[in-house]
Amino acid sequence: MRKVTLVRGARQLLTLRGPSGPRRGADLRNLGIIQDGAILFADGLIREVGPTRRLENLALARGAEEIDASGRVVMPGFVDSHAHLAGGPARASDYEMRLGGATDEQIAHAGGGPLAAARAIHELSPRTLETLALRALEEAVRHGTTALEAKSGLGLTEAGEVKILRVHAGLRELPVTLVSTFLATRVPNEFGQRLLPMLRRRKLAEFAEVQCDVGLEEAAFTPEQACRYLSRARELGFGLKLNAGPRSNPGAIAAAVEIGAASVGHVAEATERDANLLAGSTTIATLVPGAVFHGETQRSATARLLIDHGAAVALASGYHPYDCPSQNMQMTIALACRTLQMTAAEAIAASTINAAHALRRAASIGSIEAGKSADLLMLSVPDYRELPYHFGVNLVDLVTSRGTVLVERSGVKWPVR
Repeated sequence: MRKVTLVRGARQLLTLRGPSGPRRGADLRNLGIIQDGAILFADGLIREVGPTRRLENLALARGAEEIDASGRVVMPGFVDSHAHLAGGPARASDYEMRLGGATDEQIAHAGGGPLAAARAIHELSPRTLETLALRALEEAVRHGTTALEAKSGLGLTEAGEVKILRVHAGLRELPVTLVSTFLATRVPNEFGQRLLPMLRRRKLAEFAEVQCDVGLEEAAFTPEQACRYLSRARELGFGLKLNAGPRSNPGAIAAAVEIGAASVGHVAEATERDANLLAGSTTIATLVPGAVFHGETQRSATARLLIDHGAAVALASGYHPYDCPSQNMQMTIALACRTLQMTAAEAIAASTINAAHALRRAASIGSIEAGKSADLLMLSVPDYRELPYHFGVNLVDLVTSRGTVLVERSGVKWPVR
């Protein structure tokens, strides 16, 4: 006999129901709110959504297990569309040097930076790397993430990249949506060209991505090189992505639109021309305010320019052991509201339905609609606008993914006085 669950009495049920495409402009603020809302789900899928009074009288609700959401916000689980789960150990010494004023070059000269991270990945056993990645994933889920894109790119060598992607494959067995992306960060990238057919054949990556970052100087992909590489990836059946990097190449956004990329990630700056190009395309601009906050020297993305011109915008944690060691999408939303001038509603839509479009998974996740996965998040606040207001605080009371409860907050147990 199948298990049926009724989530009832939500003070605000944020359904994110709307048009089939990503939200743009004023539509980004439409959360599809139902007051005193309810959700019926069974077999991991949402069956009914609507007012509590209607759903609790349905035949399907008879005998259902109930979850009381009274006085709280219920919304779709966060979709984190940019993260490096298998990134190895924390880079605390690098960060301490950065706080002391050291440049990236000085940190690298002292034995830290990307090369040190790649060495650590090479030296770790696959089991240890998977343990660290699982710990990072669990932290994301505790803060409300139910779907996540895991990128490679930190291994730098063929062996390192394959090790990372195999860790991703192991994590895909868990009851969360995990999309794996092979990220090529430097050219020449002959091993990347060699790897693409094997990765596709073994289903180790769904997307192929390149990084266009002027900070990498001669090692960076130019927009022209990026388009050639991604054209080859498309021939093999990969979805396409382009990473603008923390110091975006001025031509990165145009290249992403030209090649038909699902998203252009780590957008740090955009011109009016860029915004217009994105507005006329299906490419999602992914912003990572946490990386700007952590790195200080990085530039803050022009979110208002993009939104007001009709570009589709997503938010992501940007989790990375060096650039942004936080998996907390709630903090990402708080930073987006404070530093990118996004409204709470815009930030929530960008972290759910638009992020799902960035992963090409909006047909199954990102909103609360019949037929979609029962990926739900219950918050301990009565108004969604409190989500960015309580920055740095975990407001999660409950997380379900595919209808399975993964997180359930237990109350504080005070000693008897």
